[in-house]
Amino acid sequence: MSDVMIEARDLTKKYGPVTALRDVSFEVRKGEVVGFLGPNGAGKTTTMKILTCFIAPTEGQARVNGADIFDDPMKVRESIGYLPESTPLYTEMLVLEYLQFIAKMRGFTGEEARKRIKKAVEQTSLEDVIAKEIRALSKGYRQRVGLAQALVHEPDVLILDEPMSGLDPNQAAEIRELIKQIGEERTVILSTHDLAEVQVTCSRVLIIANGRLVADDTPDELRERAGKASYQVTVLAKEGAYRDSEQSKAVRDALGKIGGVASVRQREAEGKDELLFTVLPKSAEDIRAEIFQSAVDGGFVLLGLEKKAEALDKVFRDLTTGDTEELSAREQKKAEARARKKKRDAAKKADAKAEAKKAEPKKTDADADDGDDAEKEEA
Repeated sequence: MSDVMIEARDLTKKYGPVTALRDVSFEVRKGEVVGFLGPNGAGKTTTMKILTCFIAPTEGQARVNGADIFDDPMKVRESIGYLPESTPLYTEMLVLEYLQFIAKMRGFTGEEARKRIKKAVEQTSLEDVIAKEIRALSKGYRQRVGLAQALVHEPDVLILDEPMSGLDPNQAAEIRELIKQIGEERTVILSTHDLAEVQVTCSRVLIIANGRLVADDTPDELRERAGKASYQVTVLAKEGAYRDSEQSKAVRDALGKIGGVASVRQREAEGKDELLFTVLPKSAEDIRAEIFQSAVDGGFVLLGLEKKAEALDKVFRDLTTGDTEELSAREQKKAEARARKKKRDAAKKADAKAEAKKAEPKKTDADADDGDDAEKEEA
């Protein structure tokens, strides 16, 4: 049995002349917590609405827990717990009344409804406010109520659209921890533009820009893929050594001779008995072993060696600005290549047809006469 819980293939959504989503494809497997990342207007919410059967794609297809969004939308809805960006709550209701209403809407009554509500309340830590009116709750608790309504029917998939929107740092931290706990039991897609949420909460990241999927990796893999990690090297300074001393030059020269090193820069060290260098590599290949060996061969004492990956926010900016333009150019080149191939195939087909026609035996006058005689005999 497949463990793929969400499968999207070539999803495209057009609103008149505007294309909000273009050929988006991805898979989410059972037990994954996936961050769906992108700037405002990138297409995150459109994708969420397609997966939850709120809207239909113009092109493409999607399946949730084995159910097709076109063929079996009710089963898709049964499999999903959805928390939209603006949590739709009946604020005049008590928390318990609201959850009872949601359970009834989901088809649960009596003891079954009570069990499910109790479990959702415990998961979202709503015990202290269960008898309060929703309008009297803080923003953080309202988000918890929204999560509880998404969990009442115990779905296999949880889709959260900007769940930390409008929360203060303490409230956001609480909801983030709650999502991590929920993710231990369910498949979660977390739509956001907050990088902190992704780094702390998610095991995998999908990045969308201008309606296109531009990345599908773990946070660490994204930083590695950028190929711009640097290495901070701390060396024990000899007595009397300083920034431009002979020792500093010797260390810079030794590090610069490493094959995978692009450049070496010396920085101000915090301690007086330390020399600090930043080593920039030529590629994403890890060169810490080479740096260590260089220290051994050069006879200088290595006090520290740290690989500093590029911040995820820098990778995010690269992928959602400059890289998007490159992607568009690549897509255009692919389209042109497909058109050229189609033209070549058509030409080859025409040539083959012409060759086949030439290879056909020519009809002689004798053949024509024989055919006429046969027709006369039949008559």
